[in-house]
Amino acid sequence: MRTGGSAALIPQIQQRLGAVYLLREQLQTLDGTTKEFLADVADAAATRWKEPDQGIWEMRGEPRHFLYSKLMCWVALDRAIQMAGQIGAQDRVSRWAGIRDEIKSAILEQGWNDRVHAFTQSFGSDDLDASNLAIPIVGFLPPNDPRVISTIEATATGLTDEHGLLYRYRAHDGLEGEEGTFLLCTFWFAQAQAMAGRVEQAKETFSRAVGFANDLGLLAEEVDPNTRELLGNFPQAFSHIGLVNAAWAISEAERRVRELNVVGR
Repeated sequence: MRTGGSAALIPQIQQRLGAVYLLREQLQTLDGTTKEFLADVADAAATRWKEPDQGIWEMRGEPRHFLYSKLMCWVALDRAIQMAGQIGAQDRVSRWAGIRDEIKSAILEQGWNDRVHAFTQSFGSDDLDASNLAIPIVGFLPPNDPRVISTIEATATGLTDEHGLLYRYRAHDGLEGEEGTFLLCTFWFAQAQAMAGRVEQAKETFSRAVGFANDLGLLAEEVDPNTRELLGNFPQAFSHIGLVNAAWAISEAERRVRELNVVGR
């Protein structure tokens, strides 16, 4: 049984700006070296976003234009623009904004597949990839956008096993053996469902994934779809991060429902 590797260089680096953006209020003042580093990360996204790579899952074979890598470059630029004053990069905003819009157009035009009715793993591909559930999570498109809803539905049909857990993808990746289902991807699925207003479905997905925690509440990286045995890195931090984010999204979705019910009375 195979397990996943570390993320590829481009999406991994660009995620750092997203993380700093989430903590921007707590960080407040940044030292000069950190400011320069973050601005350079955004510049790297602006310069390198057109390059093919191996994607978040480090797929074997020739480099491709993986949608998730492009999405993370968009995130890096979007967050850098919003933090430009904090990182001393106001003079770069105009260039960053133009390239951010260029990336968005490329994803919408080349990442969406009319045959599959979903955003797919790489430009021109028919293969689904659970990492595309990040599209509403990072704010690239609203969670109720028809393309997001269609991608969620296609993911449910094409990437879930009989237990309702998600595979990362089902495409051939050049490796021998069978793929287990990924708990992080399953929590992404629950988070996207909650954000799209499908609260009960999200809670069911969440409960199925949480049910694989051991007696100490710890989760592994994968689950064997046949034996339901925990596989891969253990404990896996990404699985737990996904759990927290999905739980928060479900809580927020339930809060919005309560508020609408109050207004509607």
